[in-house]
Amino acid sequence: MTHPSTPRAALAATVIGTALALASLVHAQAPPAWTAVYREPAARLIGAALLDHAAWRRLAELTDTFGHRLSGSPASEAAVAWALEAMKADGLENVRAEPVMVPRWVRGRESAAVLDPVERPLAMIGLGGSVGTPPGGLVAETLVVTSFHDLEARAADARGRIVVYSVPWEGYGPTVRYRAEGPSRAAKLGAVAVLVRSAGPLGLRTPHTGGTSYAPDAPRIPAAAIAAEDAAALQRLAERGLRVRVRLSMEAHTEPDVESANVVGEIVGRERPEEVVVVGGHLDSWDVGTGASDDGVGCIVTWEAVRLMKVLGLRPRRTVRVVLFANEENGLRGGLAYRDRHRDALASHVLMLEVDLGVFGMRGFGFTGDPGATETVRHVATLLEGLDTHRLAEGGGGADIGPSVQAAAIPAMSPTVDAERYFVIHHTPADTVERIDPADVARAVASVAVMAYVVADLPDRLSPPVQAER
Repeated sequence: MTHPSTPRAALAATVIGTALALASLVHAQAPPAWTAVYREPAARLIGAALLDHAAWRRLAELTDTFGHRLSGSPASEAAVAWALEAMKADGLENVRAEPVMVPRWVRGRESAAVLDPVERPLAMIGLGGSVGTPPGGLVAETLVVTSFHDLEARAADARGRIVVYSVPWEGYGPTVRYRAEGPSRAAKLGAVAVLVRSAGPLGLRTPHTGGTSYAPDAPRIPAAAIAAEDAAALQRLAERGLRVRVRLSMEAHTEPDVESANVVGEIVGRERPEEVVVVGGHLDSWDVGTGASDDGVGCIVTWEAVRLMKVLGLRPRRTVRVVLFANEENGLRGGLAYRDRHRDALASHVLMLEVDLGVFGMRGFGFTGDPGATETVRHVATLLEGLDTHRLAEGGGGADIGPSVQAAAIPAMSPTVDAERYFVIHHTPADTVERIDPADVARAVASVAVMAYVVADLPDRLSPPVQAER
């Protein structure tokens, strides 16, 4: 135990005192009286989270030790084992691995280069799930298109070509369609391969990987992403009427499924342990960079939020469960397995909160719930005004919690952040811990910890947002 006169204890007292003062700020519309009960535990959680950079250091340990964690890889399974042991050492309860069968896709060696008009390499990265090229690669002329409409208009030119989708970034949703659907749509027209402008803002010539999918009624052709700068250069060459040939070589292939696991740890509720608040992220990542922002930080932030409750002796009425999901990136098997394993208990899930969009510049939370639950959560968020993460927006959720949320109409939540900064490094070799500010991590830990603790401790549970699936 640290003596009260030590500098560290004095700093802790100052941080907690400041958090208490900030939590007591006068509001334009005062929150209801019941929030006063939670100002002291909220201040303690905030103070503990901001006291040092323990969460960032654990994130660095995860990413430095195991690197990328593609589902089914040795690194992924080593990270699962590490997380289990570390959660037990933290004193979390009911720590366990819940088995999940996951796909095993292997990238192998890969490269792409322009041969004509002047030979030069392309910054490329194969798309997850892609098939490989023939041994030795393939060589073909390119057909540059700027949309699916443009591809259909030039369908007669696609046969035997490498189709290049040079589609400008207009946000993740509109742009990622070309990564997912592009290979099959080009294959139906006779294309031999596809290169897709990376789904992300302009970076530093960094290509972005991500999953693709093949339609059952189309040939499977090799598919890769190229840096935005390279896609733009190929488009300019095409607009000048020049003949461009590209060599593409990919060893990508898929092996049989292997066993992995969701990692689970809890603080069991003191009064209603059967009712559960779930927080979490996904432990797997693509096999480039070290998966720090996507989604190592989501796992560590939610895990640390629960750990701090344990350290501070804050045991809420309901159980708080942290889940590090498996296989979000190329199969969503972890989220589906959680739904299926816990289907009979989903009606007792009070809230599911996922962190899977990084922690850059967190502003608050998005929330999906009925009007009554939304109002309650809005009042809880007033406890975060001192952190400037108190804003509540419509719409919260995540890929891993989605199957359970939809199956049982569970209120869902996720942080609102600076998504543009996230997508600059998303699925790239640049997704490393150096890009993440320890202060951003600490603010996210504090915000998730307060939100999860208070919702788990409220006298009345949040009501569900919509009718559950039948």
